[in-house]
This record gives sequence, C-alpha cells and structure tokens, in this order.
Amino acid sequence: MTELPTIELDFTTPPPVPPAGVKRANELMASGRLFRYGETSAQELDVAELEIAFAESIGRRYCVAFNSCGASMAAGLMAAGVSPGEPVLMNAFTLAPVPGAIVHAGADPVFVGITPDYLIDLEDLRSAAHRSGARYLLLSHMRGHIADMDQLTGVTDELGLTVIEDCAHTMGAGWRGRPTGTFGAAACFSTQAFKHVNSGEGGLLVTDDDDIAARAILLSGSYMLYGQHGTRPPDEALERHRFTTPNLSMRMSALAAAVARPQIDLLNERAAIWNDRYARLAELLAADPNIRVPDRHPDEQYVASSIQFSVDGLAEPTMTAWLSVAEEHGVHVKWFGRSGPVGFTSRYDDWRYAGEQTLDATKHVLEGLCDMRIPLAMTEDDCQVVAQIIRGALAATIEQSTNQPNSA
Repeated sequence: MTELPTIELDFTTPPPVPPAGVKRANELMASGRLFRYGETSAQELDVAELEIAFAESIGRRYCVAFNSCGASMAAGLMAAGVSPGEPVLMNAFTLAPVPGAIVHAGADPVFVGITPDYLIDLEDLRSAAHRSGARYLLLSHMRGHIADMDQLTGVTDELGLTVIEDCAHTMGAGWRGRPTGTFGAAACFSTQAFKHVNSGEGGLLVTDDDDIAARAILLSGSYMLYGQHGTRPPDEALERHRFTTPNLSMRMSALAAAVARPQIDLLNERAAIWNDRYARLAELLAADPNIRVPDRHPDEQYVASSIQFSVDGLAEPTMTAWLSVAEEHGVHVKWFGRSGPVGFTSRYDDWRYAGEQTLDATKHVLEGLCDMRIPLAMTEDDCQVVAQIIRGALAATIEQSTNQPNSA
C-alpha cells in the first residue's frame, strides 16, 4: 500500500462571524435585550432587519425568522394549509428534520424516489401523488442538488401540488438565474452552523403570499407584536388569522439575527470559494474508476458547501473499512448506505415513525452515496491531498478485500 498523507483540516470549522456581527452581539449581551420584541418600545430590531435584508436578497415580499429551519418548514406547511393526518410528499434523500417537520405539522410523510444523480424522480412523484392523494410537496434541494425546476414545476402544476421548498443547502443558489426559494408557495432556509450563513441555529421562511406570511408570523410566536416585523402583510391578513393561529414559540432571537445579518452580504464571496473547491474535488474524484460524481445541469447554479459521490458495489464491511482508513488520515466522509443512522446521517427507512415504504431503486442509490463537507478553509492544495487520501484509501481497501480468502 502506498503511504498516504494525513491532512490537518477540521471539516466542521465554520468561518468566523464578521466583526460587525460580533460587535452587535456583544452590544446585545451587554444590554440583555436578546428577545426579538420590545414590549414598551420597538428598539429590538435585529431580527426585523435580517428579515428585510434576506427578503430583498432573494426577491420575495416576506421573510419570517424562526429558531431553526425545521421549525420554519413545519410552520410553512401549517401556514400553507396542511391538515392534520394528511399525506405530504417529500424526497426520500434528505435529512431527518424534513420528515420531522411534516410530523410536527401533524401530517404523514410520503417518500418520493430519487434518480442516480440524487434528484427527485419526477415519474415517481407522479406515482406517489396519485397513490397517496397528497396535495403538498416538501421539496428538498438536498445537499444543494437542484432538480430541473422547469420540468418539476410543470409536473407539480399538472398534479395540483402546493410546493414548499427546503432550501437548507441552497442559500444563494438558483436555477437559470432564478433563486431557489422563489418557485414554491413558501421556502425555508437554514442559518445552522454548517450552512451558508451561520448563526448557530436558525431558519428563514420566505413567501409572497399574504396569508402564509400572516400565519407564519403568528405561528412563530409573535403574540400581538407582529407590527414589529420588518416584512409583514397588510393588517387585514393578520386580522384574518390572529384568533385562529396558535403561538408555537419558534421565533428567532435577536442574538442569532445579529450574528447572521452581516453574513448575507458575504454569500457571493463564499459561493465562489465553495464552488471552486467543489470543481477541483469533483474532477479529481471522478478520475477514479471506482467513484462516480454526477454531472450537474448547466442551468443549475449551485452553492456547493459539500460534495457527494457514489461508490457502488462494495459490501458494507469494505465500505466501512475504507471510510475508517480515510478518517485515520484526517478525511471524514459520511455514508448513506450504512445500516443504521450515525451522527447527522440517516435515510428514509430509519424514520420508522413515517410508516414503512419500499423504494428499491432509491435504496440502491443510497447504498453507495457518500457525502463530505467542504469547509471554506479548504485550500486548493488541500483538495489534492483530500482526493489522494480518498482514492488511495479506497484502492487499498478494495485490494485488501479482493485478496482475502472467501471475500465477497
């Protein structure tokens, strides 16, 4: 086995909070005014200012800030009219907060299969919609992979589906010049630590619909202080819903907003770095005959804060051994084919609260699907070393497995 290098790079280290965010956070902590609303004055404007800035950046009329993206998805479903017990369609390839949001809204997740390129399968979407009678699709742009949105909206219009977009991995991304988050009735973005904007935890719901915005504001926990929202619908919309919408206390704090606000202006700069590193890694990994990196559609304007690739046909012990060798040399790769959830990674058949559903083609795709973060601190030279470790560890593990007696 060729000696592999070891890389000293923390794949989970987010970029530092900009000085303006640190300054404002310190001011808030010194004052103790961390709640987004002011009862006797409206001086606590940090969350409202974030809502205004993000709505403007994406080109939607309203933005409502939540304490997590999962909370914003649940509120988005409820605000759009999802009824308790009804089916909601969702990508089978996503993360646990997505089915969790559907259950939080009182609905039942119905999984839709994916293609070998990790995108929602439009034919299976048709089949699942007809089979379940679902009226809603919670569409995940999972790990930043954006489906052909022209085709998708054609199918959802044909089926009469209301779409809520999960844009946790596509802040700053788009399709043919149109931002993700502007295709559905509402969309939800994340400001969790590992996302494109980092406030530790947080979610941003955007919409152009007066009634969805009104209900989302009330669901977030505005009490009757919704007048302090920077982007809010007309008073008559709030009046329609204020007595019939529960307060679920899911609002964002002023501190999280203060940390997030200056980072909105850094999205383009961060996207350029991420996409450069992604392109380098994709080229290096795709050169290995054992690794498949899917081609991206030329109209997909992604912001690649992570990279996904497939290694097919290996038994679980071989995959586990390969990932262990890579980890020993400093490269941390997650694997969706593992028989059981680990860390942040789980798959549709792990979510047993959703009811058993069979998706053989999707399960086959997930069995070989690997996932790796791209930290902004990763340099061009780091890309070479990371690819060398992944490919070298894989080749050595396959060779060792092949040479073992009675190997599968």
